[in-house]
Amino acid sequence: MQSEREDLEIEMETLVSSSQSAVKTPHVEIPHNVSLSNVAMSWTLSRLFERLWKNVKVVIFTAKINMLLPFGPMSIILHYLTKNHGLVFFFSLIGITPLAERLGYATEQLAFYTGPTVGGLLNATFGNATEMIIAIYALKHGMIRVVKQSLLGSILSNMLLVLGCAFFAGGIVHSKKDQVFNKAAAVVNSGLLLMAVMGLLFPAVLHFTHSEVQYGKSEVSLSRFSSCVMLVAYASYLVFQLKSHRNLYSPIDEEDRQNEDDPDEVEVPELGQWEAISWLAVLTIWVSILSEYLVNAIEGASDSLNLPVGFISVILLPIVGNAAEHASAIMFAMKDKLDITLGVAIGSSTQISMFVIPFCVVVGWITGKQMDLNFQLFETATLFITVLVVAFMLQEGTTNYFKGLMLILCYLIVAASFFVHVDPADGNV
Repeated sequence: MQSEREDLEIEMETLVSSSQSAVKTPHVEIPHNVSLSNVAMSWTLSRLFERLWKNVKVVIFTAKINMLLPFGPMSIILHYLTKNHGLVFFFSLIGITPLAERLGYATEQLAFYTGPTVGGLLNATFGNATEMIIAIYALKHGMIRVVKQSLLGSILSNMLLVLGCAFFAGGIVHSKKDQVFNKAAAVVNSGLLLMAVMGLLFPAVLHFTHSEVQYGKSEVSLSRFSSCVMLVAYASYLVFQLKSHRNLYSPIDEEDRQNEDDPDEVEVPELGQWEAISWLAVLTIWVSILSEYLVNAIEGASDSLNLPVGFISVILLPIVGNAAEHASAIMFAMKDKLDITLGVAIGSSTQISMFVIPFCVVVGWITGKQMDLNFQLFETATLFITVLVVAFMLQEGTTNYFKGLMLILCYLIVAASFFVHVDPADGNV
């Protein structure tokens, strides 16, 4: 017992002595030239540059189509060094193609965080930014006819060509089944498109039947009133889609689709949410810059290619402007995400017809430009038939490669019609 007490006392003395020696240990000072803030700053910067390089590597260097990116700067150089508008038009067209594909990729990454409904809306918005910038640019210079033709062509391209190619590609990849999408959401969009046709139809009929109360004024007044109503309708649609009836726009049979897919194949986002948003903004700005040079080269390209300006405005220019929607819609359809595809293609057409066109009318009203909703009878009739055809295609809630092929063939008929169509030269634009 006594030996145990002696051992305990020895241990206590050892602990006390070690603690005293620890207290007497001299303090090691950090040199003034190496502060903790500098260390933290250098570590943060290294992490930032590492993350930035990873983003650039994923977005720029992984896709082989980005080999076409140099054509964009080359088109700008050609614009200032030569007067060959045909080459500028051609190089701008090629330079926008990889940007559109990457824009679709960034939107797909953002859809991981926002869901398919908001993801489709964002894709439509970023895709239509080019059309809106072109429209405001042309409206500012009094090119009202170009504004109308390019916006109309964008609607036709989205509803027939983009949606048709997406349905066709998705149907080929998933040839053993009919792809399913949310029928209720498609019906709502079809109703909004028909409302847009109504807004464009009455000013044209009023003008060509010469039944205006005040010739030249009633048509513009009706267009401005209808534009305000259409803007209210689109704002209400956004509230309906994103807030009050969000369940209506939820992807159909999502769990069943996941069970059918390979359980080992789990998609993981490669970009963060704010990284995807930043890339969307950068790519949209670059596409808009190239689109401006594209628009400036239209008349010269028309002369060199021997094509009507109207055909270029309604057919070729919207194909370039809708390249982002085209790439992303096909990509989503091939992955059996038809709800996002419809949000991109039909949502983009709805946004242009119910927001961009009325917005241009209001901007023209503020700036004193006579921008109205009279798109001429030929163009209005083409839009009306297009909306009816697409509405019939969507009414079943299913799609396959044959429906996509039919929409593509319909677009070829529309393109041929505008190729032989002579634009009115009486100044009534």
